[in-house]
Amino acid sequence: MQPKYSLQAGVHRRTEAAILEGTKALIARSGISGLSMIEIADHSEVSRATLYNHFRDKEAVLAALVASEVERLAELARTAGTPADALESLSLSISNDSALAAMRLHDADLLVAAMTNTASEHYITIAKIIFGATKSEAGTGIAMRWLLGQVMQPITAQQSREQALHLASNTLF
Repeated sequence: MQPKYSLQAGVHRRTEAAILEGTKALIARSGISGLSMIEIADHSEVSRATLYNHFRDKEAVLAALVASEVERLAELARTAGTPADALESLSLSISNDSALAAMRLHDADLLVAAMTNTASEHYITIAKIIFGATKSEAGTGIAMRWLLGQVMQPITAQQSREQALHLASNTLF
């Protein structure tokens, strides 16, 4: 028999995951600017009280979503295999992300501000993951700029593969 608190922790994680998934879907539909806690609760299929039990405001939901997305990207890079595979996985994920696509249209200023904050813990986390794959400071800088460029100008799957291979074999490592 599982302890009572173990079950509660599982419910808590699933509820937060539903809220973050719902928030990302809303962002993919219309960006961040007009997003409200009421919409997040409704789209996530949780009560407003439940939403506020998990997050104090929209900014807290967005911060948790960013942290979750960074962790997802970090896991992609960690499990990719070669440096080229890691870069390609990151590139494909960034280029195909529907929430980023909506933000390019509706919230470009917010997106640019987030991407250019090199002191942000999320920026640093991604840089550390890339450094772990590349073992090169110069390579990490080039790869970060390449990936950040794709946030604003996505590339195709073929371009992702070709450019990742080129960076990994000729430039970085």
